Amino acid sequence: MKNNIPINELQSRWQRCRTLLRQYMPEAGGLLVFSRLNIYYFTGTFGNGIFWLPPEGRPIFFCRKALERARLESPLHRILPFRSYVDILKTFQDTGAHMPPIVAAEMNGLSWALGEALARHFSNHRFLSADRVIARVRAKKSEWELEKMRFAGSRHDKCLQQLLPKVLRVNMTERQVGLALWRILLEEGHQGLLRMENYGEEVFFGHISAGDSGNYPSVFNGPLGLRGEHPAVPHMGSSAKIWRTAEPLACDVGFMFEGYQTDKTQIYWSGNPAGIPAKVRAAHDFCIETQEWVRAGLRPGALPSELAAHCFERAKSRGWSEGFMALGDNKVKFIGHGIGLAIDEYPVLAKGFDAPLEEGGVMAVEPKIGIPGLGMVGVENTFEITQNGGRSLTGEAYDIICIHG
Repeated sequence: MKNNIPINELQSRWQRCRTLLRQYMPEAGGLLVFSRLNIYYFTGTFGNGIFWLPPEGRPIFFCRKALERARLESPLHRILPFRSYVDILKTFQDTGAHMPPIVAAEMNGLSWALGEALARHFSNHRFLSADRVIARVRAKKSEWELEKMRFAGSRHDKCLQQLLPKVLRVNMTERQVGLALWRILLEEGHQGLLRMENYGEEVFFGHISAGDSGNYPSVFNGPLGLRGEHPAVPHMGSSAKIWRTAEPLACDVGFMFEGYQTDKTQIYWSGNPAGIPAKVRAAHDFCIETQEWVRAGLRPGALPSELAAHCFERAKSRGWSEGFMALGDNKVKFIGHGIGLAIDEYPVLAKGFDAPLEEGGVMAVEPKIGIPGLGMVGVENTFEITQNGGRSLTGEAYDIICIHG
């Protein structure tokens, strides 16, 4: 696969963004983008600066740092240096263009201080939030993007299904499991980084939760609890928590390839299959059934809110309401989430997300159940939305894997 984004791929993104801007923000005369991740999405370089997308014509990337690198990586014709917002106005004047009075802006990509500075320098202009439009643009993946996610998903599945079980041993600490898994992931092509978009959220490879760690209070907006490395680093696994016999081990990790990520959870059991308690088996089987129901519904036109509502009602009717999507304060109100350049992309399988799914979207579906005093079981896999339902990118084996000795 080629490293650089081809110009036709970027042009397709610009056109989709323009179409959605006209549909949802017809008064806006262009789009300003500030975050590095979205600058990469629209330019092909992970630059520090500002991207300007006019309603027609060539976009401009105003590059604050690494101008030479940007020109090497991005096929854009207009990559210009700048130091302050004043330079942007001057560039518009020099090119005979003008900054429209109403501008769509990526507001999540700016701190409050920088947002206020932007408003001061552009006091004659009004800014409208374009965050939802940008999220919808990115939600529909191109074939170019899907190729990367399919590759990531196949390696992801190999790591958790085939390679990690060979090195897992009962009485390993969560940290030892994490160290073994990091090496496997990196050797299989994981590029060592996972990205979150929601403000303040962080993740490092993922979560390693042995036994009751799966229900431990979590700072992360996800169902799986974890102790983490340290209160200052509440990620991965604890060196103090040992995976004991007759306990579940939950590995909820991501895999990144060329910026694109997949998400997957695999449950392991320390002992023989016959030793898995009936409640644990039933809970895990319910999660597999629920994932399959959602997978079948991941079709163009389906509403994320309706898929989620059905899952919560299904859990209630089957007697799993208490632990479904975690226990107590760990409980979350979603069943899955979009994924791509970030782990937590639009849309979310949750109440309030009523825009129909589109073919080419990619969703991580993660039904899980917390069992008091024992831990958490369940599944998570990454699915491509197609006319025939979701196509798993992260494998099709979902059962608990038993580890002996």
